[in-house]
Amino acid sequence: MGLLDSLVSMAGGASGGGNGLVPIVLKQLSNYPGGVAGLIAAFQKGGLGEIVQSWIGTGQNLPVSAGQLDAVLDPGTVDAIAQESGQERSSVLDALTGLLPKLVDQATPDGSLPSGGFDAGALLGMLGKLRG
Repeated sequence: MGLLDSLVSMAGGASGGGNGLVPIVLKQLSNYPGGVAGLIAAFQKGGLGEIVQSWIGTGQNLPVSAGQLDAVLDPGTVDAIAQESGQERSSVLDALTGLLPKLVDQATPDGSLPSGGFDAGALLGMLGKLRG
């Protein structure tokens, strides 16, 4: 399954739950300082390098807790996702524990960021066209 197929599959439940956050998360990732590379750096700075590396690598993804995400993610990003989705901040963090590993895993084919970087904005646009 390709990246776009995976994103469409994850976005299937747009009316509720963590899966409906995919378009919002992609939008916020496109604004995240440094994009996915900045996200990865935040995990490494926060002592979660092993976890994020498992998402990038080709093996099994290690789990992450809502508390760990709260400690490393830019608070403004989490707040923006919560506000746009109409969900509580804690619910967003819970949903991101399953969503972020999948997004980073799919955004890093062959265990590395694409040479042009991860363009979340372009992926969001493609997802919108497929769902619209």
